[in-house]
Amino acid sequence: MKQDWKPGTMIYPLPAVMISCGSEASEYNIFTASWIGTVCSNPPMCYISVRPERFSYPLLKKNMEYVINLTTRDMAFATDWCGVTSGRNHNKFGEMRLTPGKSTVVRAPLVEESPLCIECRVKEVIALGSHDMFMSDVVNVRADDRFINPETGAFDMQKADLLVYVHGNYYGLDKVIGHFGWSVKKN
Repeated sequence: MKQDWKPGTMIYPLPAVMISCGSEASEYNIFTASWIGTVCSNPPMCYISVRPERFSYPLLKKNMEYVINLTTRDMAFATDWCGVTSGRNHNKFGEMRLTPGKSTVVRAPLVEESPLCIECRVKEVIALGSHDMFMSDVVNVRADDRFINPETGAFDMQKADLLVYVHGNYYGLDKVIGHFGWSVKKN
C-alpha cells in the first residue's frame, strides 16, 4: 500500500556540491547546493537554484558566472559547513582551508580540492518561488587527473568517492551495479 503525501521535493539522491562565485578574491564565496542538474547535453547546460536571500545571490547576479565543484567523502564536513554558514560572516575558503583555484574560462574561482569543477556562465535567471533558477551554459570542465581512467579517459566517480545528498543526509557512493546499456547487452 502507498500513502499520499503533500507535494514536495523528493527527487533523491542529488549531488552535494559547492558552488564557488565571485570575480575577485575580496568577494570569493562558496555555498553548498543540491538543487542542481543537467538541462541539455548539446549544448551542455545545467542549472542551480538559489534563494534570493542567500549571501551569494547578488554575487551570482552581478557576475553571471560560477563553478559547480563536486565534493567527496573527505570534503563532507566542509560541504556541510559551507551550506549552514553565511559568507556575510565567514571567509569560507580560509576557514575550511579550501584553495581557490584559477578557472580556465570564468572569473569565479574553482575549489582545488574538488575532483571535478564545472565552469558555468549564466544565460537566464528564472524566478520560481522560494528559489530562482540560474540556467547556465557549461563553458569548461576541469577534472583532477588522479581520477581519470588511463585506459578509457573516463572520470572514475567511484575512485573520486563522490558525496550525495538524500533528504537531509550525506552519503558516499556505493559499488557500481551496472552501466548504461548493460541491461540489453548481448553476451
